[in-house]
Amino acid sequence: MSRNLVFAVCVFTAALAAAAWLAVGHQGRAGESNLRVARAAQLNPHELRFAADSPQLSFIKVEAVEALPEPLLDPLSARIAYDENHTARVSSPIAGRVTRIFVEPGDRVVTGQPLLLVDSPEFAAATADVAKSRADLQFKRQSYTRARESYDAGVIPRRDLDNAQSDLRQAEAESERSLMRLRNLDSAAGSMREPGYVLRARLSGVVSERTANPGMEVRPDTPNPLFVVTDPAHLWVIVDLPERNLGALHAGQGVEVEVDAYPHRRFPARVAAVAEVLDPTTRRVQVRCVLDNPQRLLKPEMYARVTPLADTLEKLPRIPNSALLTAGLYSFIFVEKDTGVFEKRQVTLGLQGRSESYVKQGLAGGERVVTAGALLLNSELAGVD
Repeated sequence: MSRNLVFAVCVFTAALAAAAWLAVGHQGRAGESNLRVARAAQLNPHELRFAADSPQLSFIKVEAVEALPEPLLDPLSARIAYDENHTARVSSPIAGRVTRIFVEPGDRVVTGQPLLLVDSPEFAAATADVAKSRADLQFKRQSYTRARESYDAGVIPRRDLDNAQSDLRQAEAESERSLMRLRNLDSAAGSMREPGYVLRARLSGVVSERTANPGMEVRPDTPNPLFVVTDPAHLWVIVDLPERNLGALHAGQGVEVEVDAYPHRRFPARVAAVAEVLDPTTRRVQVRCVLDNPQRLLKPEMYARVTPLADTLEKLPRIPNSALLTAGLYSFIFVEKDTGVFEKRQVTLGLQGRSESYVKQGLAGGERVVTAGALLLNSELAGVD
């Protein structure tokens, strides 16, 4: 009985194995048939056509290339800085103690707007000098008027009239001196309504930095300014240019600025000045560029990369290096001619950067280039009979 059971199990197992083998063979032949259907058709030695439902298309990324001004060099290291022509670093010209602060970082101010109030004995003395000189001037004017009347009446000699006139001129000079001193400290000091010295904004802009605190003692020789007021729509870009590239930049030349915060944007700028002296330690020349920042996207002290542009108006297509195929000394790309149709094309490159290259010949701006999957297309083209 046990022998019959063993024999039945063996027969059943063999039947299952045979069925599985037949199923696998059928699926393999079906897969090979589907693969032949999915393979690309070769239109000519340099072109491939894929059906709309070809699975290979899901691994291919195509982008339209943009024509941009031709760069001269690889991007140079740089940093964003304040435009000093639109920036004021405000310090107190007198010693005293801060009693009140009127603005905070980020506030927009206009020229003459109060920033802080300082309790200063020096300012109080200047204010008292103005009041004293005004009183003395009024007295000397009255004295001169009386002396003039007396001289006209023949009561006093000419010498007394001259002395009164001299005293009046000295009083006028002293009054002017004290008032100018007070105005140098505070341009709006004519009203003298505030009980102390008012530090005011020297230009319109945004308060970007503040080091002043309530109760802080301030002096004219304090190393750091109490406030930095700047117009953020205007910035400088400072480039440390290597000595070997000194001839590539000149005043008035256009450049493009890139920052990590906006990886797909380039900001146009212009070279304003090239330093006349090299840094003896780094052997680099400092180049200053001016940059308009109307949207206030860029911030001072950002690290940046600056690409010098050629003075010519010619524009070249820019492609990512992932689109390039190299065969010996030649470079190739795949261009999408139509939906599912790709052409392998030889190109001549200009400047080749770390991540992008510029094409001098073989490609026009606006054409659609395969930026991912070029190796797959090259393998398909080589494998088509």
